[in-house]
Amino acid sequence: MPSTLETLEIATSETPTAAVIWMHGLGADGSDFVPIVKELDLDGCPGIRFVFPSAPAIPVTINNGYVMPAWYDILTTDLIRREDEAGLRKSQIEIEALIAQQIALGIAADKIVIAGFSQGCAMALQTGLRYPQKLAGLMCLSGYLPLSDKTAAERHAANQHTPIFQAHGRGDPVVLIDRAEKSRDLLAQLGYQVEWHEYMMPHSVCAEEVADIGNWLRRVLA
Repeated sequence: MPSTLETLEIATSETPTAAVIWMHGLGADGSDFVPIVKELDLDGCPGIRFVFPSAPAIPVTINNGYVMPAWYDILTTDLIRREDEAGLRKSQIEIEALIAQQIALGIAADKIVIAGFSQGCAMALQTGLRYPQKLAGLMCLSGYLPLSDKTAAERHAANQHTPIFQAHGRGDPVVLIDRAEKSRDLLAQLGYQVEWHEYMMPHSVCAEEVADIGNWLRRVLA
């Protein structure tokens, strides 16, 4: 089934052989992280197609039902006490369809990175850990592991050894760093290779982080 998501795409060469599918956070859209591409040092990387999908607009409970782009509903401020499992799984199917589109365009699954910020980070983990083909890596920015009590049972062995880049701001007031650390620790307990980074920043992205992302992409896509 093809994805119904609208996407923006940027390719670093005319014949890309790798892809990065990058999900935005709550209330943003596919254009949010487009400017970062030109800031990344991708020297030595193969040609990359960056795919930036936009989430559908849905009512978000925590924002008094206001309709905005969201990968799933957020029901509580702690993010995990009650989770929108149906919404998470619906968006997972859409992201899997985006991966399938890149494979159909000739990019091998193991040259595809799934990335995301905040809610998009949750979707990268929700999708990537369950995906039945080996991926190049999971880039997890300022987010957390959703449906964590189901991860062990539902994960797929294909991505047991897929590199995970996890980054967070020490002063993040939206997704507290404690929530991210608990996600990191659970992933480590399950045997995943998590490269952890933390920065003096709020719920955002900083220059040091962008440099670290570039270094990591060069390694996992080399």
